[in-house]
Amino acid sequence: MENIALTYRRYGEPDVVLEAETAVPAARLAGHLRVRMLFSPVNASDLIPITGAYRHRTTLPAVAGYEGIGVVTDAPGDYAHLLGRRVLPLRGQGTWQRVVDCPAEYAIPVPEEMDSLRAARAYINPLAAQMMLTRYSPRGKTVLLTAAGSDCAILLGQWALNAGAQAVYGVHRSPIHADRLAAMGIIPIAQDDVSAVCEAAARAEVTYDATGGGLAETILSLMPEQGIFVCYGLLSGQTFRQRQALPRVEWFHIRNYLEVLDATAWQAQFTAIWPKLRASRYSDATLFPLAEWRAALGAYREAGRLSKPMLSMED
Repeated sequence: MENIALTYRRYGEPDVVLEAETAVPAARLAGHLRVRMLFSPVNASDLIPITGAYRHRTTLPAVAGYEGIGVVTDAPGDYAHLLGRRVLPLRGQGTWQRVVDCPAEYAIPVPEEMDSLRAARAYINPLAAQMMLTRYSPRGKTVLLTAAGSDCAILLGQWALNAGAQAVYGVHRSPIHADRLAAMGIIPIAQDDVSAVCEAAARAEVTYDATGGGLAETILSLMPEQGIFVCYGLLSGQTFRQRQALPRVEWFHIRNYLEVLDATAWQAQFTAIWPKLRASRYSDATLFPLAEWRAALGAYREAGRLSKPMLSMED
């Protein structure tokens, strides 16, 4: 089958520089699986490299997309048991295309009971949440989340409670998130409710921050000195200054941890993720045909959305 891939040959705004390119796939590399993609989500981590933010580690031309799910159509002999199975074809080619080749030892088999639309999002946010909670334990502590309506934050909140957090507060921008957070056991706080934000910050022993900017500075100025402030994103587009030595600030970049995982440790991470993800509340998905990828990007940027835009690779 011909492959259609969303490719960028220069850096810039994704809507401008991405192009749907059609080609016959090259021969499968030795030790790789060939995967017919089903679904690929749209995440901030997919879009940021297209702008050139990580050009020092991006080789052009490149296919966009980091995660997704597909069916194995060709495999080396040692992995013939995966033929016809659903996998996450990770740590290989970009996933915003119909055919992906990936290193066989790093492909993640998907359990039969996992829904494909949920499994397609088992990498970026679940793995980041799991690693942060392991490294910066919430057990017995009061936790504060920013960007609390995001997929990563809702997993952080639920899994922190399961790990023994005393309480979890979630700062959200859109009121549409409040009821959903409360249903998960996360105490919702509107970002424009300055008094409530300050009160929660003063209690927070662990903060997981995805926003940066002025909100991060406010929280840092009020947290207990023995607290830990974990920054894992800058959704505001602004960095922040720490005006005092404490609380401790930690920067979490998932790529730094992936580089040291061998194939066995990599597979073990997902063995732990599957039961937690299956038991968690997660955003719904809204499907967009691959040809309507610009509409999917537009949906991703909508304020207060409750659904994850997802590219459907099948006709």
